[in-house]
Amino acid sequence: MDRVDCVIAGGGAAGLALALALKSAGGDALDVALCDPALAAPARGDARAYAIVAGARRFFQQIGAWEGMADAAQPMLGMDITDSRLEDLYRPLFLDFQAPEDDMTDGPFAHVIPNGAIIAALTGAARAAGVRLMATGVTSFTHAGGRIIAETGAGALSARLLAAADGRGSRLREQAGIPSYGWAYPQSAIVGTVRHSLPHEGMAVQHFLPAGPFALLPLRGADGTGHESSLVWNEAPADAARLLKLDRDDLLAEIDRRAAGRFGTMREARGLAALPLSLNIARRFCGERLALLGDAAHGMHPLAGQGLNYGLRGAAALAEAILDAARLGLDIGSDETLDAYERARRADVMGMALATESLNRLFSTDIGPVRALRDLGLGLVNRLPRLKGRFMTEAAGGGALAPRAFRGLPV
Repeated sequence: MDRVDCVIAGGGAAGLALALALKSAGGDALDVALCDPALAAPARGDARAYAIVAGARRFFQQIGAWEGMADAAQPMLGMDITDSRLEDLYRPLFLDFQAPEDDMTDGPFAHVIPNGAIIAALTGAARAAGVRLMATGVTSFTHAGGRIIAETGAGALSARLLAAADGRGSRLREQAGIPSYGWAYPQSAIVGTVRHSLPHEGMAVQHFLPAGPFALLPLRGADGTGHESSLVWNEAPADAARLLKLDRDDLLAEIDRRAAGRFGTMREARGLAALPLSLNIARRFCGERLALLGDAAHGMHPLAGQGLNYGLRGAAALAEAILDAARLGLDIGSDETLDAYERARRADVMGMALATESLNRLFSTDIGPVRALRDLGLGLVNRLPRLKGRFMTEAAGGGALAPRAFRGLPV
């Protein structure tokens, strides 16, 4: 039986970032194995793109992954937010986030990066750092002699800690007896890439429509001309299925209706797929020598673009707890170490989950008085520089609850 310090189940961005953070800061003092059957395939990732906030970019830079994805990263220089009905002829701007040039010394508040580029960069950096990348899954675990035994398709691994980053339907979370609470939203997110006639100039847009938010996030694209954006389009599941069955011209016309002329007209849509949306939060983020990470711990509505970023915040916080214990010669899988991770994440995750849930409920309604009040609120935020600046700081991954690496400090 192989003995390691930490086994990570799941090779998504959060799991890979944790493995790389532990090896980049811990070096040979920590033996880390990451298990995921998807590692057997050379091409990984899907058609989605993510807005990686400034805090996550600092984390990637610190652990040596940013260089591998920087060429695919499109700086997000601002975001315009509107609230309207689909048939409205005019969409007034209620809120915009746009950092002044003299506030860009640390870079933009976000970069939009294709999922494949993120996974490829993290995988390559993890391999170079000495992470054991195993193309097999962790199927179950047991406890023995103060260690946790992870059973994989290639044999057993004995570790001091098992990090479960195996997704929303985490089998390891279920085996640990940790309940997960939440619900399915009556919405699906249509995601993919669109090409438009005018350049986006680094701007993102989010239209709050009665069916749910419709967002276009700027992409660098293969030609670097700024004529491509990542689409995140919320509709009722039946409507999403119907829309995806339309022929090319009719589908582009429906996207044009919702884009309302931003970036010209839509010329192409590719890689479109509908994903079900749900909220889920684990009752606890830790068990005996087990830490939940990423979607295994929490999943949120994508309207604030914080799902992956909060998975990365978790990876940075768990790395901090493990490395702090290791530097003191303590047990990295002890209750004390895992309690530090739980304390660092619980309030942060609950706050963002409550915010996304409240925003989705507030904006997914067409009741006149409610619409008037929320538009008034957006307008007030847009006219209060300090409040608006605080929102931008939080959206960029800063704030008092952010892990050290997100604030530019060593892990």
